[in-house]
Amino acid sequence: MKMQDNWIERANRVLPGGGFGNFDPGIIIREGKGSRVWDEDGNEYVDYLIGSGPMLLGHDNEEVQDVVRAQIGKGLTFFANNSAGIELAEEICQAVPCAEQVRYVTSGGEADMYAMRLARAATGREKILKFEGGYHGMSAEAQMSLAPTKLSNFPLAVPDSAGIPEAVRDAMLIAPFNDIEFLRSLLAEQGDEIAGLIVEPLQRVVPPEPGFLQAVRQECDKYGIVLIFDEIVTGFRFAYGGAQELYGVTPDVCTLGKIVGGGFPLAAIAGNADLMAHFDVSKVGPEGFLMQLGTLSGNPVASVAGLKTMEILRRDGAYEKIRANGQFIMDVLSQSLSNAGHDHQIVGDPTLFDVVFTADPVRDYRSWLNGDAEKNARFNTLLRARGIFKAPGKLYPSLALTEADLQQTREAIAEAAALLDG
Repeated sequence: MKMQDNWIERANRVLPGGGFGNFDPGIIIREGKGSRVWDEDGNEYVDYLIGSGPMLLGHDNEEVQDVVRAQIGKGLTFFANNSAGIELAEEICQAVPCAEQVRYVTSGGEADMYAMRLARAATGREKILKFEGGYHGMSAEAQMSLAPTKLSNFPLAVPDSAGIPEAVRDAMLIAPFNDIEFLRSLLAEQGDEIAGLIVEPLQRVVPPEPGFLQAVRQECDKYGIVLIFDEIVTGFRFAYGGAQELYGVTPDVCTLGKIVGGGFPLAAIAGNADLMAHFDVSKVGPEGFLMQLGTLSGNPVASVAGLKTMEILRRDGAYEKIRANGQFIMDVLSQSLSNAGHDHQIVGDPTLFDVVFTADPVRDYRSWLNGDAEKNARFNTLLRARGIFKAPGKLYPSLALTEADLQQTREAIAEAAALLDG
C-alpha cells in the first residue's frame, strides 16, 4: 500500500468526507519548500495553490523562518497586546488607503463577519448587500448566494448551507457583479435600509469592469451605506496597498488575511477611525459597542511572520516579478489552448487567475457558471499528473517561482491542452 493511501484510509475514519473541508482529500501533502510541494508518496509538484494564497513568498522562506524561530523563543501567544502586533497594525495603516485603525481576528471569514456587523452597528440598519458568487467566509450571511445551483431572481438570497435561519436570508440582498444599473435600481428602492455593501474587488477571479467599483463607491456615498472591500485575497497581493490601491477606489472598511499573517492564522478589519470606534465602548457607549475578542488575535508569531513577509514584498522588483510570472502563465494558457482549438477565457489578474472553458466573456457568477466545469476538471487532472498543483478554480503565482518551474509549467500546459479532448 502506498503511504498516501494509508493516510487517506486513516482520514476517512476520523474526518467527515475524509478531509478538512478545504481541498481534494485524495492528496496528502507532506512538505513544501520554495515553489514546490511533495505528497506523502514523494511526488513533486510546482505549487500554484500556495495554501490558498498566503504563501506568496513560497514555502519555508528563510527570512520568515528566522523571525518566527526568534519569536517562538520569547513566547507563542499572550492574550494581551504585544509589540509585534502593534508594529504590524502600524504598517497596515501606512500601506492600506482606507486603514486608520486595525482590529485583529484569526481568519478571513471572521474578519468579514465582523465587518458586516460593524456596518450594522455604525448605521443602525440591518440589511447587507453582496454580489452573487462572492465569497466572504463561512458566516450565515456569507453563505448566501455564494455558489447557488438554483438561480433565483435578484435580489432574493439563496442559502448555500443547511442550518441558516430564514431571518438571515431576509436580511441579505443579492445583486449581479458588474451590473451597476441593477445596483442603482435596487438602491433606489432599498438603499436607506442597507447597512453595508461587501464586495471582493476581484470577485473570485472575475475582474471589475472599468468604472464599476467607482460607481459602487458613489452609490454607497449617496445612501450612507458602509462600503466593505473583502481584500482577504487581494490585500498585499495585487499591490502593496491592495486592490484599493490598484483600482483607485477607497472603501470605508476592508478585511485582510492570508498574506498579513505570513502563513500563520491572522486576519484583520481595517477602516477609518470613526467606524473603528465602535470597537471601543468608551467612545460609542454600550449601545454602539461591537464586542470582539479572540484567543489568538494579534498573536506575536503570526505578527512577526506577517511583518517580515510585508518587508520582503516592499523590496524593489517584488511585485513586478509576481506579475511577470503570472502573465507568462496566462500567455502560455491562452496560446496552448488556442492552438489546440479549445474555446476558453483567461479570467483574472496576473496575480490570481484561471481558465474558464467558454467562448463567451465572463463578467459575473452566471457567465462563469456557463463554463464547462467537467472540462476544467479534466484539464486540472492532466496538469496534476504533470506535476502542476492548483485549485479547481484558481491559480496563484508566487515570488518563489523559478525559470525551471515556469518551463515545466509551459510544457505541462501544452501537453494537457493537446490531450484534453483525447
